[in-house]
Amino acid sequence: MASRRPIRWHIAVFLAPAVLVYTAIMIFPLFNTLRLALFTEVDNVRHFVGLQNFRTLFGDPRWSESFWNALGNNFWFFFIHMLVQNPIGILLAAILSHPRLRFAALYRSAIFIPTILSFVIVGFAWKLILSPIWGIAPSMLDAVGLKWLYAPWLGKEEYALTALSLVSVWQFVGIPMMLIYAALLTIPEEILEAAEVEGITGMSAFWKIKLPLILPSIGIISILTFVGNFNAFDLIYAAQGALAGPDFSTDILGTFLYRTFFGFQLQLGDPHMGSAIATAMFAIILIGVCIYLFGIQTRMRRYQF
Repeated sequence: MASRRPIRWHIAVFLAPAVLVYTAIMIFPLFNTLRLALFTEVDNVRHFVGLQNFRTLFGDPRWSESFWNALGNNFWFFFIHMLVQNPIGILLAAILSHPRLRFAALYRSAIFIPTILSFVIVGFAWKLILSPIWGIAPSMLDAVGLKWLYAPWLGKEEYALTALSLVSVWQFVGIPMMLIYAALLTIPEEILEAAEVEGITGMSAFWKIKLPLILPSIGIISILTFVGNFNAFDLIYAAQGALAGPDFSTDILGTFLYRTFFGFQLQLGDPHMGSAIATAMFAIILIGVCIYLFGIQTRMRRYQF
């Protein structure tokens, strides 16, 4: 008769604190937000309305116009990061991983330092730098003969969101750089030496050998960028305020949620409509993550192995 395997109670004991904390600060607020989205409040009395808040959000022009504007801005914010931040991060990682580069550790630290700065500091500092009145951007461009390129980027609707996206790229380009740098260091030297024997060196080795091997890391960086950008709020709020000016041209889902849930100036707060917006954000992020996990990541694994 086979002996029964002992119950490993110590696993539950060590996991319990983390599970309790995660449940208290993540799981419970998530389900409470989903619950609030199904109610409305009339004369301080809460009424169950089902999906009516979502029909209002997507169908009522007073709400849908702001929602689709914020969603479109959020996608543009994400695309700027995907098209600028991640390629630059990969390029910097490839350069800094070169064994003959001097002071590589100093360069890595200098590039990564902005990621640990406060959003408030970054937003306020760049607002001062780009100011046409007291900012240093006009004089810096004038010093190199390019003052004609300067414009009040944060004050024009067509430029403001792109300018803030590039500020965010400057702040966080160190994260993909470090992740790709770590992935490049895990590539076995035997593979690179064999490629060198075949005459594959320099940029050719990066494109043909290194890049295919780090594709899973690039995929992880992409989905982290997606989740982070669709949860963005702090930088826009610090630089442009809750109204995300000019004329809501920098409004994203995070600032739209803030104004709706807590209220701002003459707009009264509505926790139930705010919860509906938060639920829509959760659904968008969940769909994006599922597409990555069950589509892109699966193909990467097949390609890799």
